[in-house]
Amino acid sequence: MVASEFVSELRNRYGIEFHDLSILDEAFTHSSYVNEHQELGLKDNERLEFLGDAVLELTVSDYLYRHYPDLPEGKLTRMRAAIVQTRSFSAFSKEAHFDQYIRLGKGEENAGARKRKTLLEDLFEAFNGALYLDQGRQSVIEFCEKMIFPKIAAGQFDANRDHKTALQEYLQKDGEVEIAYHLLSESGPAHARQFEVDVTAAGTVLGTGVGKNKKAAEQAAALAALEKFDDSDK
Repeated sequence: MVASEFVSELRNRYGIEFHDLSILDEAFTHSSYVNEHQELGLKDNERLEFLGDAVLELTVSDYLYRHYPDLPEGKLTRMRAAIVQTRSFSAFSKEAHFDQYIRLGKGEENAGARKRKTLLEDLFEAFNGALYLDQGRQSVIEFCEKMIFPKIAAGQFDANRDHKTALQEYLQKDGEVEIAYHLLSESGPAHARQFEVDVTAAGTVLGTGVGKNKKAAEQAAALAALEKFDDSDK
């Protein structure tokens, strides 16, 4: 069963108390743990992850629709995509200490899966799927009011937020890191110039990008770096 201290933490931090602890237990059981303990007849959290993904997308969409009445569909979609993604959900899992309570098989544990962003994303979705089944969508909304909505209101997922800012925040979450952009090449006729730029952190190249001006190329390089980090965590 899920640790009693986690049950207490959910109650104290978020005012959440599950009626059915077995569904909370299921949300925090990885398939690798089930495979290594087949004699226990456990369920893994993959079905809850499927449900939680849909519940969270609807909950976030509803919040954005109601709180940003002047934003067009395209910007709402981009903002939602920034929220409902691996990097965001994995950060929410860690903030809520979910990473400390997931049950993993020994192989996954030894491979460092507890820190894997895709696993933490799935865990956040599974928790919300379990919360929805146990108490309904209003409880999911109330949890998001504590965990997600304040960050949206603070502009963390602004549709106009640039990739350079996102990369800087990602790299400097544990302290200052020297980030630099370098022009690698400039080509093409005057009316259709093409710039190639790379971005480095502490002297290591993280990504390269191409654009019609230096600013656009820098944004492309930052995006390439962010996508590389996401891929490395899968």
